[in-house]
Amino acid sequence: MAAGKHSQAGEEKAASRGQSEVNRKLKYISLAVLVVQNASLILSIRYVRTLPGDRFFATSAVVMAEVLKVLTCLLIILLQKRCNVKETLFFLVDSIVFQYKDTLKLAVPSLIYTLQNNLQYVAISNLPAATFQVTYQLKILTTALFSVLMLRKSLSRVQWVSLLLLFAGVAIVQVQQEGKKEASVSDSSNQNYMAGLVAVVISCLSSGFAGVYFEKILKGSSASVWVRNVQLGIFGTALGMLGLWWNDGAAIAERGFLFGYTDMVWCVIFNQAFGGLLVAVVVKYADNILKGFATSFSIIVSTVMSIYLFGFHVDLLFTAGAGLVIGAVYMYSLPKAAGGSSSSSSSSSSSASSTLPRTAGGAEMEAFLPKAQGGVVSPPPAVHATD
Repeated sequence: MAAGKHSQAGEEKAASRGQSEVNRKLKYISLAVLVVQNASLILSIRYVRTLPGDRFFATSAVVMAEVLKVLTCLLIILLQKRCNVKETLFFLVDSIVFQYKDTLKLAVPSLIYTLQNNLQYVAISNLPAATFQVTYQLKILTTALFSVLMLRKSLSRVQWVSLLLLFAGVAIVQVQQEGKKEASVSDSSNQNYMAGLVAVVISCLSSGFAGVYFEKILKGSSASVWVRNVQLGIFGTALGMLGLWWNDGAAIAERGFLFGYTDMVWCVIFNQAFGGLLVAVVVKYADNILKGFATSFSIIVSTVMSIYLFGFHVDLLFTAGAGLVIGAVYMYSLPKAAGGSSSSSSSSSSSASSTLPRTAGGAEMEAFLPKAQGGVVSPPPAVHATD
């Protein structure tokens, strides 16, 4: 009998070691996915927006990404219902139509996310990719401030220091860019550095507010992650179409919705639509520190690739500013010391992705946090993490 218990204990220990090994591998896979998605989206948008020739309409790309996300989430829901179309339709009607008050709550964040997605195209079209990646980390600061003001959440001293370092780093990068802008920006009449800077600042403000507002209105909700994405996508598509008509209606009526679309443009749209969903799946295996490291590493990757792809010039001032931002992101992602405030800042959740992006909140709200990749809601994490 003793031998049997010993054997069972050994098997449990071996199983535990095996599960630990699997989780460790999943963490590294999550890190790779986060880095590749964060860096590739920004670099690819920058690339297609600076190519010579006809430019596609950014408003149409935003709408197309929303449509693809909705269709993907609907397919996932259908598969969850074991391809029972009737049951899926009843489920969607009940979740979206009959519970209309819950659905309408998402109108405001969806409006903000749609604005944010369009602003990101404006910003990346006018700013060097590395500069955008660094500056966009201001969303950590805005989300933190909105969390303190709207949710009465507290930040640790280390987090406050990291926010000051973050602001200082971004300011240094802007000073450097004012003195020595990227050649492609200064030489091209189609690019306006100030317009790009204003766009990224407004995008950071909207990202911070939307994430905290999202948490505030949806606290305690038990709706499916994929249903939330469908609800957001419906509003996002409608609002995106309105923005498309307002800004590019006449031109699209003349040239067509898919004007300027190339294989590379389709890659950008698919990256924006499916990349965010992919991150939503893997992010539950990444803890705060890993996601902070992923964001920092994404900045380095974007900077290095910008040197080769766009002739971006890195000097001492940019290196110092970017270094401060990378350090601040990592510091902010560190867990609070024992005995500190029990409330966790929702802002660290939003900061992990540079994209697009929808992201803020405590562990109980992980299913509803925004992603920078274009407004993808992620599922609840398996470990303590925010995104």
